[in-house]
Amino acid sequence: MKVNVEIDCTPLEARQFFGLPDVQPMQTAVMDKLQSQMMDNIKKVSPEALMQSWLTFDPKIAERFSDMFVTMAGLGGARSADKK
Repeated sequence: MKVNVEIDCTPLEARQFFGLPDVQPMQTAVMDKLQSQMMDNIKKVSPEALMQSWLTFDPKIAERFSDMFVTMAGLGGARSADKK
């Protein structure tokens, strides 16, 4: 003998029927906190924030960055000869 029972209900109705707690407020609070933390972390990785943190570490770093970019562009040949 084979018996099929089909129940059509929402997940909320099923939880209430079995006496399980409503976790929707907790899920909403956790997701709101997660979203705010993600937005804060995205702001820390923005190009402006990265450059600001790199440039505040060493006062002469801006000069070193410009030297590095000039050297990478191939324009640093004459400048390196001046340093010798």
